Amino acid sequence: MHRKLLVATIAAGALLLAGCSSSTDETATETATETVAEETAVEEEVVAEDAAAAVTADDSNCAAPENYCIGLVTDTGKVDDKSFNQAAWEGTLLAAEKLGAFTKYVETTDPKDYANNISQFATKNYDTIVTVGFLMAEATTAAAAEFPNVNFIGVDQFQGAPIPNVAGLVFAEDKAGYAAGYLAGLMTKTNKIGTALGTDTVPPVKLFGEGFKKGALDANPEAEVTLVYHEPNNAFNDPEWGAAESRKQLDQGADIIFAAGGNTGNGGLIEIAKDPGAGTTVFCIGVDIDQYFTVPQAQKCLLTSAEKKLVAGTEELVLLSADGALPSGNFFGQTGIAPFHDTEAAVPADVQAKLAEILEGLQAGTIDTGCPACLDN
Repeated sequence: MHRKLLVATIAAGALLLAGCSSSTDETATETATETVAEETAVEEEVVAEDAAAAVTADDSNCAAPENYCIGLVTDTGKVDDKSFNQAAWEGTLLAAEKLGAFTKYVETTDPKDYANNISQFATKNYDTIVTVGFLMAEATTAAAAEFPNVNFIGVDQFQGAPIPNVAGLVFAEDKAGYAAGYLAGLMTKTNKIGTALGTDTVPPVKLFGEGFKKGALDANPEAEVTLVYHEPNNAFNDPEWGAAESRKQLDQGADIIFAAGGNTGNGGLIEIAKDPGAGTTVFCIGVDIDQYFTVPQAQKCLLTSAEKKLVAGTEELVLLSADGALPSGNFFGQTGIAPFHDTEAAVPADVQAKLAEILEGLQAGTIDTGCPACLDN
């Protein structure tokens, strides 16, 4: 039961007890008290059920105790970007279903609209607002100060100083990148490994990229790793650039390419899958979530995806927020790599065994990924 429904239930029970407390006959009072106790227990269940059933179908009355409203503001790009916007939304939907809450999203097309998009929810008394992307951190912090009674979850937003009503969902992207890079280093036959990434002005992207490069070189010092980042403008919604950059690197001999950055990376994955050697001599690596399911056009070449458990992390924080237990500061979600799926037969058993060792070392913290110091370069 979320905190609003709990308050409504307690209030209803208190009113019932108050209404029955005026009897002056001792026997009648005892009987009435027992009856009230039984009725209260039943009534609490009914109130809770009625409140859940009465959850608003829109956001016209989010301030009401029986209504719980959750809003999500995407970073630039669509909510179905097959990447981090979509994963955050899926996590929000899972939490909303468990809570019986109303939820809605706003898609951002221009960074100048971050504040306005957030305020669309805050001014309507939404209980929890999820904002997606590092670039939205400043707008989220400002909104949290303006609306202290609203809880904010900033996906990919590192918190320098804790703010009571803000939780930053962050990840050790360098670890996921390192594992994917190590796999690439073991698998490459040409010793040429490529990337087509979003902008390195966003720390999570750079952590992915630098971790990937170090992992590949630690596995295979003879490999050549090409890191290519998109310019900051439209960095996550440029599939044409992702495709063109991936094709260029394939033509230059790269046989494994890490394509990461929303729709930009998706364009690269789809282009790589078109290669005649896709899945046998040429492979691609996705990002954020298991892109085998979100970009089916890339299944043929997809070796793995460097994962941030965005769905699970977002869901957990929304549920904590509803329970009145939102952690302030940084909340670290899990990372890892996705299953091989259709390309598993191409990955030798000794490579799989070595990768398992690397994943254990990363979790234990015994492997140096070169980051977060890499952010200073």
